[in-house]
Amino acid sequence: MAEALTPDFDSYGWHPIVAVAMTRGTGGPTVTLEWSDGLSLDCFSLWLYENTLAIDSVTRESTIDPGSLPAPDVLVGASIDGGALRLDWSDGQISTAHPGWLRFVAECRHLPDAVAELVTWDASIGEPPTFDGVDVLHDDEALEAWVAALASHGLARLRGTATDREEMERIGRRIGPIRGSNFGDVFTVEAIFDQADSLANTGSNLGQHSDLPTRETPPGYQFLHCVENTVAGGASRMTDGLAVVERLRTDHAEHYEALTTLEWVFANRAKDGDHRWVGPIIDHGTARSPLTLRAFYPVRLAPHMAAADVPGGYEALRVFSTVAHDPDLMLSNRLEPGDLVGFDNRRVLHGRDAFDPGAGRRVLRGCYLDRDDVLSRLRVLQRNRRHLELSRDQTA
Repeated sequence: MAEALTPDFDSYGWHPIVAVAMTRGTGGPTVTLEWSDGLSLDCFSLWLYENTLAIDSVTRESTIDPGSLPAPDVLVGASIDGGALRLDWSDGQISTAHPGWLRFVAECRHLPDAVAELVTWDASIGEPPTFDGVDVLHDDEALEAWVAALASHGLARLRGTATDREEMERIGRRIGPIRGSNFGDVFTVEAIFDQADSLANTGSNLGQHSDLPTRETPPGYQFLHCVENTVAGGASRMTDGLAVVERLRTDHAEHYEALTTLEWVFANRAKDGDHRWVGPIIDHGTARSPLTLRAFYPVRLAPHMAAADVPGGYEALRVFSTVAHDPDLMLSNRLEPGDLVGFDNRRVLHGRDAFDPGAGRRVLRGCYLDRDDVLSRLRVLQRNRRHLELSRDQTA
């Protein structure tokens, strides 16, 4: 049997194909595969060509430009070879496709959102999913569990991390590259009185919000690490935007319509930066886009809508805030030194109770990571675990 190729670096269990049928439509041959449990997959001839004959053995990427693809009838035969898919081509070449990889595609596990199942939560969970902060620095299994919770719940906490100012960067880079902003790569959240460059750097109450709606693509994840906290008050609050959106959709349909269609101008009001974007408060993007909440009132500059829509736009903002602050939906937890909380900045709304900055210190270190990098890291961790599990099974 020819080598069963996979066009990636993942590891797959052997799931033998039990039936193969090739049909020749007007657009070219299609191969239909079936497994013993009835799962099936239709494969167009040129897709099979790209992913078997035209794969670079080192990079696992396709080597053929679409303009150089042969005619679809280049595929002349398809059959089962030891459970794998054997493909016969018109020039005499033979290729073999791994049945485990093909099943992975049939199950739609190759899609971006297959990395974790979303879990919507409210105040009834009491505490965020919580993990040991020491383990994630050296144990990939612990890191995978934490990042998987970040992906599913949009919120997960570490406890027991070191309380030095470099710990945030160590843990952030354990996941992936840190995304810089006008606040730097790793920033400090601390009340600095007359020199504050953001409301975050005061002792003021902060309503539920998402960071940097001024950007075309706001940061995917935010991480905040508590270095010191001796103030009274200042509890951190978290609300799942998925729960907020669903409440608005079902109980406040008119306001939901305004929040998803009426646009606002967002602008950061910094002395050394001027980022601007226009969009709705609830931005669903395209069919495949993740939810993006643009909900930081200090940088919401002006309505960008017909004058007749402005009163309704403001009323919708009021309703949005009321739902986002509903105690039934919102978690409130004090950050203690060594706590590190990560959350999906485009999904989870966060806020803070007011505190007196003259009666103690509250020092957080924070950073952003792009959503793509967090999910990429999770996929690689999952892939490495599958490889180890398959290796153990094969040697058992």
